[in-house]
Amino acid sequence: MADRKRADARRNEQVLLDAAAAVFLSSGVDAPVRDIAAKAGVGMGTIYRHFPNRAELVIAVYRHQVDACAEVGRTLLAKEPTPYAALTVWVDLFVDFLVTKHGLAAALQSETARFETLHDYFVDNLVPVCGALLDAAVEAGEIQPGVDPYGLMRGIGNLCVGVGGDPRYDARQLVGLLIAGLRRHPAT
Repeated sequence: MADRKRADARRNEQVLLDAAAAVFLSSGVDAPVRDIAAKAGVGMGTIYRHFPNRAELVIAVYRHQVDACAEVGRTLLAKEPTPYAALTVWVDLFVDFLVTKHGLAAALQSETARFETLHDYFVDNLVPVCGALLDAAVEAGEIQPGVDPYGLMRGIGNLCVGVGGDPRYDARQLVGLLIAGLRRHPAT
């Protein structure tokens, strides 16, 4: 009975995190908690029981999305036709993740230690996934060798900074150009 209750609680928390991520994506991390509750189909008390304050909710969403992005990255090589295709799919998901976390620093305000811990969590979980995808694409002869996974991810992050500020700015297009630039072209 206790295992079933824990499984239900984990499932409920996943529903809340998915709903919060969707609301954060559409409305930012300052979106009203009632919007998250409505999206999850729960009362506001349920959210506050799981996450006593906004910072805890934002942190949980961030960690949940890091975990999801890492997990998908580990499965793409088996699902996609080529390692380069797996890399491009993962980068697209990574861009979604970056756009969703926009505003995280402001939500955490002066909690610098918590922000640094999240950054370490991000690096420890996502850089190895990116590295494995890059290595597989290099081994397949699809991209140039020597691309640093952290540097690539940081470059993608820098391209995503302008998202939301100017409707004329298309970070996804620029990230696509960056990833296309990794391709190894046959010698002529």
